[in-house]
Amino acid sequence: MNTFKSTLLLVALTLFLIFVGDRVGGQDGMIFAFLLSVAFNFGTYFFSDKLALKMYNAQPVTREQLPRAYAAVERLSAKEGLPMPKIYVLPTESPNAFATGRNPKHASVAVTHGILELLDDEELEGVLAHELGHVRNRDILTSSIAATLAGAITLIARMGYWASLFGGYGGGGRDRERGGGMTGLLMIILAPIAATLIQLAISRSREYEADATGAHVTGNPYALARALQKLDDYSRRIPMQASPSTAHLFIVAPLLGSGGFANLFSTHPPIKDRIQRLIGRDHV
Repeated sequence: MNTFKSTLLLVALTLFLIFVGDRVGGQDGMIFAFLLSVAFNFGTYFFSDKLALKMYNAQPVTREQLPRAYAAVERLSAKEGLPMPKIYVLPTESPNAFATGRNPKHASVAVTHGILELLDDEELEGVLAHELGHVRNRDILTSSIAATLAGAITLIARMGYWASLFGGYGGGGRDRERGGGMTGLLMIILAPIAATLIQLAISRSREYEADATGAHVTGNPYALARALQKLDDYSRRIPMQASPSTAHLFIVAPLLGSGGFANLFSTHPPIKDRIQRLIGRDHV
């Protein structure tokens, strides 16, 4: 269900790109913005793992250095039919974890010192299964496609803004008639916001899917639910200094929102909703 929802959202984002590009930038503007966005996100897709690991000073570890986590990842990878990923530790007491890498052969799983101290073996296994779920479901690719489409829409809107300062939208004439006036101005303002909202909705959908994958692989949804509850509680006590560009990678959002309307701009679903889907109630 979550995969179907993500697919629909990607289709919606693609159609939105075509519509906004045609109305604001014209066909040439839409193609230029899309190609530029592809170029930007191509680099992100291929090098995001190295950038994210370096950003958080992640240190590679061996089986001897981290036997508990290494054995769990090895067991779960074999169970899911995945190559053994590299394992890293982040030197922070804030409990969290993430997976990165453009495909299963280039995957890495990173955990913080805090999560290793906080969770018991079953809970840690649930978290690691969730992260390997992202790898199996190729969520890095999905998020890269979403970022490309959303980035192209934002670029088109900016092109429209600068064009409006010099007398029109797109190439003038027919394009200007279709994109000009108050409608065009509103689209320039609202299109990037709408594209971002769709992109974030895709991110939240992939978190639900990784939760479901992790619970299925371990056969223990309660352990993952307990882990999510603990991580949410302790992350609020020991917040993590994270970049907005990588916040979507973590198992719990390092950039804490205030709920309600703010949830629309969150990379992650509310923890209560995730627990509800796992065990049928919103608390452990």
